[in-house]
Amino acid sequence: LMVACQVDARGRPVVAVTGLGLVTSLGQGLATNWQGLTEGRSGLRRIDRFTTDGLHSNVAGCVEFMGVEPYSAYELSRAMASAVALEAVEQSGIGSRGNFPGPLFIATPPSELEWPQLQRLFAKATGDKSKNAYRAMAAGLREGAPNNGFNDLADHVRFATIAERLADQFGTKGQPISVCTACASGVTAIQLGMETIRRGETNAALCMGVDATVHPEGLIRFALLSALSTHNDPPEKASRPFAKDRNGFVIAEGGAAVVLESYDAAKARGAQILGIVRGCGEQADTYHRTRSNPDGSAIIGAIANSLDEACLGPEAIDYINAHGTGTPENDKMEYQSLKAVFGDAIHDIPISSNKSMIGHTLIAAGAVEAVISLQTIMAGTLPPTMNYDIPDPAIPLDVVANESRRAKVETVLSNSFGFGGQNVCAVFSAEPS
Repeated sequence: LMVACQVDARGRPVVAVTGLGLVTSLGQGLATNWQGLTEGRSGLRRIDRFTTDGLHSNVAGCVEFMGVEPYSAYELSRAMASAVALEAVEQSGIGSRGNFPGPLFIATPPSELEWPQLQRLFAKATGDKSKNAYRAMAAGLREGAPNNGFNDLADHVRFATIAERLADQFGTKGQPISVCTACASGVTAIQLGMETIRRGETNAALCMGVDATVHPEGLIRFALLSALSTHNDPPEKASRPFAKDRNGFVIAEGGAAVVLESYDAAKARGAQILGIVRGCGEQADTYHRTRSNPDGSAIIGAIANSLDEACLGPEAIDYINAHGTGTPENDKMEYQSLKAVFGDAIHDIPISSNKSMIGHTLIAAGAVEAVISLQTIMAGTLPPTMNYDIPDPAIPLDVVANESRRAKVETVLSNSFGFGGQNVCAVFSAEPS
């Protein structure tokens, strides 16, 4: 039975957050991460998982404490996804064990093999290798298929099955949805959950993002794009969002989950309301596979659309959780786009980039920063942007520099911008009084 009494300015059901889960290179669990973030600690370390000889970047935010040995992007993604979902669901107190009363939306990396597995696959193929290798692999993936020498590769291409396995573990309803909108994916998952509740299709949704891309191919790809920081020594100083001497982002792993509910359904069952999803807005940019249109139109549109969806004006925003990757172009474009929406008021709105401490968690980033944004509202503490030692005069923002700041926060804008021009922003607020 749907319950819908508390509505927003457009008559849509209010969407509440009742559970949060988080894993980053700082540790497992929201409490551990929040302590590290507010203390300005870094989870960035020199990579020792594989050799970085010949590469200009050798720092990452690795998650090494989930019991996955040896490293597997799939296994680590699955372990983090299970951990953050469990934390969020247990905090929400919703349903019963293995019986979550709503759908699952999860952001995961594209399904693909890593280079070592590709090499093994190609070596084992016979005849027309370009066709037979993948044909044999697909056969090996089918349930009950005979062992044809490729079954040992199966787990490395099952990213899509993370959703199915989580759905089985938590008993979510309907078909689980896997999404990938590049580095905006985590917010896209939250947006899909919010819209499903607003349409009255469910009272609850489990939304999350996860990424474990610190492997040789992942590092090489971004290195070839000149996107990675080369400030390797010391590692904790590598990520420098908005600073004049920034020169790239730090690749990282992590995951986050939120339980969304119809506000009235959550109140009816006595749940603690952790925050409200006021609105999510997106706008695509077809300018380039990796670069934003220099006019900033799509990023401006995503920010403006999120405010419109939230039924709020720019003056309502107390704090901005920036995309803030630390690349020269991203940080400049983010500032210019914010200035276009907020005008001169942007200079007085505090802003932070969590990536200065935990790195860029890629597919998971939007969900990770959504959880941190909601915790910021509840705690009344703004996490710092570390390594902001040399301000960039071309980006005159009120950066929360190098140490946390106490502040009353009612409403947060969280930005996520991805390759391929996939821009999604979200607005979160405290529970209405």
